[in-house]
Amino acid sequence: MEVFLGKPAADGIGIGTAFVVPEPVKRAIKQHRVKIEQTVRGWSRFESAVQSVISSLTQDLEGLSKTDEKDKIQREVFETYILMLEDPVFLKELKDFYETELYNIEYSVQLKSEQYASMLRQSGNDYLAERAQDITDVFGRVLDEMLDIHPFDINKVPDGSVIFASSLSSSDTIVLSKRKIAGLALSKGGVSSHVVILARNYGIPTVVGLEDINKKVHNGETIIIDGKTAEILISPDKTTIDNYKAKIREEFEHKQALKAFLTKPALTKDGIEFKLYANIGTPEEADLAVAEGADGIGLFRTEFLYMAQNGTNSTTAARSFSEDSQFKAYKYVLETMGDKPVTIRTLDAGGDKLINSVDIPIVEESNPLMGLRAVRLSLEYPNLLKTQLRALYRASVYGNLRIMLPLITSVDQVTSCIKLVDEVKKELTFENIPFNDKVPLGIMVETAAAAIISDCLAKVSDFFSLGTNDLTQYTLGIDRENQHVSALYDEFHLGVLRLIQITITNANEANIPVSVCGEMAGRQDSIMVLAGMGIRNLSMSPKLISSTKELLSRFTTSELEAISAKRLTNIF
Repeated sequence: MEVFLGKPAADGIGIGTAFVVPEPVKRAIKQHRVKIEQTVRGWSRFESAVQSVISSLTQDLEGLSKTDEKDKIQREVFETYILMLEDPVFLKELKDFYETELYNIEYSVQLKSEQYASMLRQSGNDYLAERAQDITDVFGRVLDEMLDIHPFDINKVPDGSVIFASSLSSSDTIVLSKRKIAGLALSKGGVSSHVVILARNYGIPTVVGLEDINKKVHNGETIIIDGKTAEILISPDKTTIDNYKAKIREEFEHKQALKAFLTKPALTKDGIEFKLYANIGTPEEADLAVAEGADGIGLFRTEFLYMAQNGTNSTTAARSFSEDSQFKAYKYVLETMGDKPVTIRTLDAGGDKLINSVDIPIVEESNPLMGLRAVRLSLEYPNLLKTQLRALYRASVYGNLRIMLPLITSVDQVTSCIKLVDEVKKELTFENIPFNDKVPLGIMVETAAAAIISDCLAKVSDFFSLGTNDLTQYTLGIDRENQHVSALYDEFHLGVLRLIQITITNANEANIPVSVCGEMAGRQDSIMVLAGMGIRNLSMSPKLISSTKELLSRFTTSELEAISAKRLTNIF
């Protein structure tokens, strides 16, 4: 048995078999000339690759339901791919170019498919623009087949796996959440990365910071992963396995005991009530929030909804996320929660959350976390935000909606969004579409700038929600996804705590609600500090709600204030 130690990221114990995700292979095609007598063989290789891809797509199609609405988009994608691969006009144009110019077949395929895609993108027609992405994707598959490159498909991971990878995308994690995965062991990423946040939401034990672990484990080996102690045990003996199975039973029994708190309000020992909300990333998670006794939804991360809708890997075509698709998702969550408040954050794309959608331009940035992301992206492309706002206001009549704007750093950004809200309201009124005219519009406070001017922002905002993940990384200048500096990421840093205190004070003076929806809201040590600072609204992974109720029930508010005071006065 070998034991490796990383950094604890998501609690829980898993026992399963190792599955090592291979490192991605980048496609590199060199340009060179070929002789005329070589073109027959080259074209034959191309045709063979095309038939292989068609066969694979046909097999994928056979595995999709013809009646399930969720499979409808994927069916349309695969059917479009096959039609493009069999298009006689394009194939003739490609063959003529190949036999006339005498470039190698791989380069010819890449060049002509990119030219065709570029022409469609510049057509000014949204439908044709989407087909451009189809062209790029499907002939990319053909090129991968010709070059013997086989991109890894996260859907192929078997149930019961402990997954070893350098890193995973957020969309990969969304896919895995729907499977019976025993755990995640990642070389890269910090404990507050978006992958880890999702893993906590989905109850997947996770350990990060396991340098070169992929080279030390082999597929099929028995693995024990302990998310609390950050231990990875490879090929453990029977006694060790039995001991960990006993720990899993203890965890289960503890969770059963916590069910006593499901229907109880969150109260301190001296009777002060807290509101505990759920963070979710998909409509289905609203059902989990209800099951776990949440007082509402404190944060619906709509970017994960986009990720789930628009494909999970680079070989899936980008799709537009329509107003109707969004409306149905928001309506489902609102109806599921009944009269409980549902806070839906507008799209927080960009930075480290890249979305495969034709609605969102891909911008090359040297420092994306400081670049065109969140509300900046939405204001740069206002139609993107207007589409989302229309869907939100249409859904507002089905529940208790609150709308939240991410990464606000100025009053002007809020007023610009308010103008778009007013435009949307006028449009819906003109179209005789019902909506709630009194939906609260609040902001995320997740930069030092927002915290410092929170007195000004309170004049144009109906509520504040502290996003402590970004607040910490921006205040300390630390990329929480970067394993080389993630150890310096400290939410208890005095600078971060003082910014939180400033925000709370200004919110209270303006008489607007303030909550915390970052990872600090779900950890027991930070919950006590936040409670002592005056926070009474916390939003967390649904699975943490009962344990948070149990924690608060053990302390009086004066005890929590004493815990907080020590943190706020500790300058060493």
